[in-house]
Parts: sequence; structure tokens; C-alpha cells
Amino acid sequence: MLKIIKSYMMPIAMTLGVVFHNQVGILSFMIPYLIFIMLLFTYSKLSLSGLRFTRMHFYLIAFQIVGSVAVYLALRPVNEILAQGVMICVLAPTATAAPVIAGMLRGNVASLTAYSLISNFTVAFFAPLFFSFVGYNELPFFESVLEISKKVAVLLITPFVAALLINKFLPATGKVIRRFSGASFYLWSLALIVVTGRTVQFVIDQGMDHFWVEVAMGVLALVVCLTQFLTGRRIGRKYDDTVAGGQGLGQKNTVLAIWMAQTFLNPISSIAPGAYVLWQNMFNSWQVWRARKTL
Repeated sequence: MLKIIKSYMMPIAMTLGVVFHNQVGILSFMIPYLIFIMLLFTYSKLSLSGLRFTRMHFYLIAFQIVGSVAVYLALRPVNEILAQGVMICVLAPTATAAPVIAGMLRGNVASLTAYSLISNFTVAFFAPLFFSFVGYNELPFFESVLEISKKVAVLLITPFVAALLINKFLPATGKVIRRFSGASFYLWSLALIVVTGRTVQFVIDQGMDHFWVEVAMGVLALVVCLTQFLTGRRIGRKYDDTVAGGQGLGQKNTVLAIWMAQTFLNPISSIAPGAYVLWQNMFNSWQVWRARKTL
């Protein structure tokens, strides 16, 4: 029964967020803490000696950063909110669950884990700079960078440092954390309920004022999703690492992306990463089904 529920947890979580959008707003303060704990679970299983950084990782991160800037600049003349929403779908780091899907697809899990680390650290340093130009705030540039860094950089880097210190100086505690790392799935489900609820509330509050922008964000999120998966696979194929390339670039930490959009950008822009959740899970389901069919 539990296995069946886990298989359908994504649509269940999003449905609960839609139905209880009025109530889940009070849980918004939990999102940074949930992301922190999920990353701590992920990093606690890392073996630094087993990490290998390759040229493929450089090309993937270059696409992620340059692509996010290019998409924003291309769409900004059309609509600022649309530009922000699609941009965050490209900028968002690799999902913590990406290595799990890579394993199902018989890909190089170690390579994807290494890229996930690079992706999170790069976003931690780049996002505060970018959001200070793009976001809505009245602070001077450098003050804005520092203020955003407190929330983004600390959130993404501190779990890594904490995991290293725990594994080195408190190995028994580290063992317990790794034993219960499966709890991150349920934390992700809770976070998805909350961010979905907040996104729905933003849409309701706006009424029909941004209807076509919201539709455009949903459509472009699909285009960006497919583009990133296929581009990542193409880059990875050149280094005999097709699956890791595709999952590294295409499978995003959408809970973090939605939180960043709702915190630092126009909250309506969170509709784009919200739609990306659906598209990437559909694509991953198709990939896993196809992989199992060929066994």
C-alpha cells in the first residue's frame, strides 16, 4: 500500500496543495528548513573521495547559467513576469532526487552526484547577484546581494558543511542520518503541498489580470523542460555519460525554484517552476517506463 502511495505522491501532494491552498499558507515558514534537511540527507551520503569532476560538468553548468540569463533577456521585452518564471526554470539547481532516477535509468550516479554539488554551489553564489538585478527590492545593489546571500547561499551551502562535520566528528550521528534519509521523500511531499498551495493562492489573488502570462509560463516551462533534458543528454553523450547529463540539466529542485521565485521575484512567476514539476515528472516517468521495457 505504501509503495502505491509513493508512486502517486506527486499528484497527491499537488492536489492537496490546490484543495487546501487557504490553509497551507501558515506553513510557508517551514520551506527553507525542509530544503535544508533534504540537502543534509543528500550530502550525508556523499563520499568526497569518490567525486570526479569532468569537462561535461563544466558545459552543463555553463548552459545553466548562460541559458538562464539569455532566456530572461529574450523574454523581458515581452513580459517581465514571464521572463522571471522561465528564467528560474533554467537557473534552478539539480534535484536532490536526480541520482535516484539516474540509477533507475542505469546511469552514472557518481557523476550526477558530483554535478548536483557543483550546481547547488554555483546557484548559491550566482543567484544573489542575479536576483539583485532582477528582483523587486529597494536596497542598494551590494546590500541586496548580501541580504539574498543570507537566505540562498546559506541555505544551499550550510547543509554540505554540516554533513561533512557530522560525518567526521560525529560518525554515529551521521550513520543515523543516513539510515533515515528516506524521510526526505516525505519532506519533499510536504514542501510540494505548501509551495503548490501558495502558488494557487497567488493565481487566485490575481484573478484574470495575468491569465495569458500564466498560460504562457506553463507552455514555456514544457519547452524549457524538454530542451534541458535533451540538451543535457546530447552533452553527456559526448562523454559517454548520457543519463547523468540529461538528469543533471533537466531534473530541477523545483521546490527550491518555487521558493526562490516566491521570495525574491514576482510571486506569480512561481507558476513556471510549478508547471515544471508536472512536466519533469511526466518525462521521468516515461524514461523509467522505457528503461524497464528494454530490460
